[in-house]
Amino acid sequence: MMDAEKAQAYWKENIRTILALLVVWFVVSLGAGVLFINQLNAIEISGVKLGFWFAQQGSIYAFVILIFVYVFKMKKIDEKYGVSE
Repeated sequence: MMDAEKAQAYWKENIRTILALLVVWFVVSLGAGVLFINQLNAIEISGVKLGFWFAQQGSIYAFVILIFVYVFKMKKIDEKYGVSE
């Protein structure tokens, strides 16, 4: 069992990790899919505009990568605070 101070530090680090990943998620989904689409469409890969690719496929890949990053980071945080399974 964790004491209150350690539990608060654990929760604070957990929230910081979640917020950082949410910022990346927001930038990828809104930025690449909507805000920067004209700049990204100037780049073509195999005849497909990069802005279209990000809106259709790239953001999905980014989201899946974020899930794995979250799992990895939380595993390290759990081990740091002694709550790993």
